[in-house]
Order: sequence, then C-alpha cells, then structure tokens
Amino acid sequence: MYIDINCDLGESFGVYVYGADPEMMPLITSANIACGAHGGDPAVMRESVDLALAHGVSIGAHVGLDDRAGFGRREIPTTPQQAYDLCLYQVGALEAFVRAAGTVLQHVKPHGALYMMVNRDAALADAICRAVQSWNPTLYLYVLPGSALHRCAVEHGLSVIPEIFADRPYLDGDVQMYDRTAQLIGGADVVVARTLEQLDGPHRGEIRTVCLHSDTPNAPTLLHAVRSALSVEGYSFVSPSAAQMEMVTRPNHTALVQKGLL
Repeated sequence: MYIDINCDLGESFGVYVYGADPEMMPLITSANIACGAHGGDPAVMRESVDLALAHGVSIGAHVGLDDRAGFGRREIPTTPQQAYDLCLYQVGALEAFVRAAGTVLQHVKPHGALYMMVNRDAALADAICRAVQSWNPTLYLYVLPGSALHRCAVEHGLSVIPEIFADRPYLDGDVQMYDRTAQLIGGADVVVARTLEQLDGPHRGEIRTVCLHSDTPNAPTLLHAVRSALSVEGYSFVSPSAAQMEMVTRPNHTALVQKGLL
C-alpha cells in the first residue's frame, strides 16, 4: 500500500520565519510550497525548491489568497476570475524556480481559506480547475474527498489526489481547518488515531495522501509518529508521481503469471 505524505511549507518571508521546514522535508514525499501570496517570497521559494530536490521530495504549488496579514486563512470575497488569476499567477511563479532547478512540478494544492472556499463553491472550483488545465493538465490536484473541487476536477479530466489531515480536528466527518489550537490538534497519540480513523472512514480506499503542516507545534514529532504508525499498518511512502512511475515501469505480475513467466 502506497501513501503520500504532503506538507504545507515554504511560508516564511522576509525576516519572518514560519515552520520547521528543514526538519519536515526529509520525512515527507510531497511539498506544498507557498508561492508568494499568503506566504513565501522569491528567496524562500528558491530555497524550498532546492531543499525538496535535495531530499527527493516532489514539489507542488500551494496557492492561496493574497492576504499575508491573515496568512491566507481569512475568507475574502473572491470571484471565479480572481481565483483563476490567483492560481495561474502563483503556479507560474513557482514553476520558474522549479524549472531553473532542473526538476518538474508535480501538483497544485489550494491553501487555507481558498482551499475551503473552492471545496464548497462549484464556481470557484471550476476556476481553479481551468487554471490548472490551462497551465499543465498533467498536474495532480490535491482535493478534499467528495468536495466541489474533487467533483469539478474529475469533470475536467484532471488527476486528483484525495487527502486527509493528520493535524486538524474533524467534526462529524468534516475537517475543521480553522480550529488550530494545540488542544484540538492533540498530541502524537491523537494525531495518529485521527489519521488511522480517516483512512478507515467513509472514503476508505480513496485517500492517497496525508497532510501535516510545517507550522503545527511539534510538527516533526507528530510526523515521526504518523510515519511509524502507517509503517506498522503496511504502508510505504511515495509521492503520486513516483508511484505512477513505478506502476509504469514495474512488470504486471498477473500478466506474467498468465504467460507462465512466474
């Protein structure tokens, strides 16, 4: 069983430092790098891309509302055209650093308030899907399972990666993205239990990635605990693009048996 571990990071800018990026990067398989709107700046984007490349981590554009003061976590009235422009602008900015580093962009994932808005608003979801399709329709789109963005991406023929959140509480099956108190997030035992519960929940078999945030208190400790628990459950850690490559290059076991070669 393959599972991706993705992390929101690269959100520092100027003299402001956020998150445990150097500690998290060796433990993840996909990095959602801020693109200069809610967080990040040109230097941090470049450094984050280089750090991901050094650790063999796949890279995604973490696109958010243009709201540094609120860190992209305040819902701001946004039209579909504005959402399209925000997404296209930020993906292009990060891909400049990705190409300069000699690697490729794997995915797009909305951030914070924008993530929650597009997951419930079909018009905004359509705008994000059109932006991804316009830029590079082979990019994966990270989505909340069963959301408006999930449905819209499938309709657009985009490849989706449904995700759960290890370090965010759930209420009646719905992630509570804005409830980030240490008490609600919980310690390692709570985070592990939440992860396993969500993997075995209504979208069982559909989830392809687990998200943790670099700026969550004690994030590296929580991530170590999640990785350990998932390893015990039989999971191997690999990004979606790496898993796809392995499926393409690995011989088909059933076909070889039928041919009498195994």
